[in-house]
Amino acid sequence: MEESLFPLQDAVPPTQDPKAVGKPRLNRPNRGQIEWRPMDLDSLLPEEHEVRLVWDWVQQMDLTPLYPAIRAVEGEAGRNAIDPAILVALWLYATVQGVGSARQLEKLCDEHLAYRWLCGGVGVNYHTLADFRVEHQACLEAWLIKSIAVLQGEGLVKLHQVAQDGKKLRASAGSSSFHTKDTLERHLEAARAQVESLRQELEADPGQGNSRVTKARERAARERKARLEAAKGQLEEMEKRAEKSGWAAKNKKAGKKQRVSETDPQSRVMKMANGGFNPAYNAQFCTDTDSQIIVGVQVSQQGNDTGLASPMLEQVHTNLGQMPEEALADTSYFSFEEVVAITQKGCIPYFAIPHKGLPKTQTDGDQQYIPKPTDPPEVAACRIRMGTEEAQARLVKRGAVAELVHAVLDQCNLARIRVRSIEKVKTMLLWFVLVHNWMRTRLLRERRGEVEGI
Repeated sequence: MEESLFPLQDAVPPTQDPKAVGKPRLNRPNRGQIEWRPMDLDSLLPEEHEVRLVWDWVQQMDLTPLYPAIRAVEGEAGRNAIDPAILVALWLYATVQGVGSARQLEKLCDEHLAYRWLCGGVGVNYHTLADFRVEHQACLEAWLIKSIAVLQGEGLVKLHQVAQDGKKLRASAGSSSFHTKDTLERHLEAARAQVESLRQELEADPGQGNSRVTKARERAARERKARLEAAKGQLEEMEKRAEKSGWAAKNKKAGKKQRVSETDPQSRVMKMANGGFNPAYNAQFCTDTDSQIIVGVQVSQQGNDTGLASPMLEQVHTNLGQMPEEALADTSYFSFEEVVAITQKGCIPYFAIPHKGLPKTQTDGDQQYIPKPTDPPEVAACRIRMGTEEAQARLVKRGAVAELVHAVLDQCNLARIRVRSIEKVKTMLLWFVLVHNWMRTRLLRERRGEVEGI
């Protein structure tokens, strides 16, 4: 044993009870620890993330019409405005993800990496987002027309054959908000009195005008008054149409009266796909059957589809400079006037013909395809044409195309609209159509690349 200045005791091996279990050693969170990490939003987002494709798409758009309205300019006082490209990209990506609430989108811009990446450090609020979404219908229509024209130039959209179908969208109004003329006038008088009362309060104490609560009350009263006035105007128009059509005289004895919603005066009670009746709008889509690109969109207050085919075809012709060669539609669009009008426009109608007034049995179920003495020549030709197997195959194709559009619409959570008024509903649908066509265009170009070996 070696000598040592300080002698040590011999080492004794530790004794351990084989049944004893030590206390586990854990890594516990320390959220108060300050860290310094060099990072940026771009490096955090994967290169293949879909939101990068959306931003590239926005960069290719002509956003010039959005800039003249910006009042913050160089050399003048004021806070910098949010770049419209950010707002466009946010709503396009939100539509892809099925986000329809401006408040929810504002929250995502603070918490979700993809939305934070789009903002790039620029703060947004729900009020700005909500206003921007419904204020630029003309720009959305121009982008849609231009995008379809590009696809026509590439040969992806030929407009040889189009299919039209409608979908009832639940309006942002409850059934209990519908009232007759007497109730509307009573509520309108109360709303006017409330606005006048608030005005007198502000005049008596001008200092209250700076209060956010007072401003909110005054604004809410004005908006309610405006909605009630709009509802009264809508009801007067409905009553005039009812007088002309004979509806008023027919239902006078039954005690039925016209009703309109206080919250969304332009919505109408319609029969929905589930058989129930709800406040809704009738959204119409015209789709190129070969590419499944939506080439036309309209919104109607009409509960049925009769008479809505020819205006849609005229819209397509005006926007794209080409009348489709064939138009496919189901029985709800069939009428003598529509068949004649569409045929005279140079388009061949393939409309499913209803059995209305005809016995539908195993032996005589095809009587609707036999021309009648009262048929105009265009209708007689349509009856004969629709009795062929070729025409029936076209109708099967129409159903597949229409169901795809409806499925994508439901996926984007647009079966119930969150905005009010027919113009705002159409603007919402234009955002959806742009997104649907963008996704279809990506798929079509990928397929073309595979075929051509690119």
